[in-house]
Amino acid sequence: MTETLKHKEEQAIKLLRGIPSDDIELCYSGGKDSDVILYLARLAGIPFTAIYKNTTIDPPGTIKHCIDNGVQILQPKTPFFNLIESKGFPTRRARFCCSDLKEYKVKDHAILGIRRAESQQRRKRYKEPQICRIYNKDDRVKQYLPILYWTNKDIEEYINANNIRLHPLYYNDNGKFDCRKRLGCMGCPLSIKNAITDFKQHPLLLKQWLKHGLIWWDTHPKAKSHKKFSNIYALMSHNLFFKQYKDFAVYDMPTLFGMTGWKSLLEDYFKIDL
Repeated sequence: MTETLKHKEEQAIKLLRGIPSDDIELCYSGGKDSDVILYLARLAGIPFTAIYKNTTIDPPGTIKHCIDNGVQILQPKTPFFNLIESKGFPTRRARFCCSDLKEYKVKDHAILGIRRAESQQRRKRYKEPQICRIYNKDDRVKQYLPILYWTNKDIEEYINANNIRLHPLYYNDNGKFDCRKRLGCMGCPLSIKNAITDFKQHPLLLKQWLKHGLIWWDTHPKAKSHKKFSNIYALMSHNLFFKQYKDFAVYDMPTLFGMTGWKSLLEDYFKIDL
């Protein structure tokens, strides 16, 4: 490793050893940053419990990767598709699934693999490696971010230098690690490009989204979406292919896609029978 990265490793270990508790949660997602903080925590020799909060829609192989790494798996009170039945589809602005499935307190102290280099939003939100997070108004958690200032290059170098074995999806067909890949909930609306890719690769997943979305649609006739969209297929098409409703509305006419045309559009685009 370079001297710069070695210094970052030392700083991370110093931060971890300074956590004033022997009851610590290591928030594990199965991604590359999670594997790095897991390695660092073990290197630091601190007491902790690595915990994976099962979203029920993470990529194939995630559960096995957690088990292989000795990570404890917590099941959600309400699986993702049941959330859709009661709340509808999550969107970029309303990702209720995060708070229900991932963002809740387990222990008073938690280690997270958050990095500022991941996005502009994270650079604005996270400025210190120690923060206090409040869940549900009253649940306070002291969070420690040992790799907050690590770059993508740092992560790639550290993984290669220490032979850290990652989730299988991080490796190309030739077995080479691709640091640019990111894992997350399949179909997550935070990245529409990734959501479309997920649904193309796993069309049956899209079918499940629509199946449970239809239950919500039929049982919530007063939902605002009923005033804007003709059916559940129109709503899904809007969420996937249009940034603004006004752009979608141009095409939502009987002479174009209309009432049933959105279903056909989804079937043709994702090669699936709905």
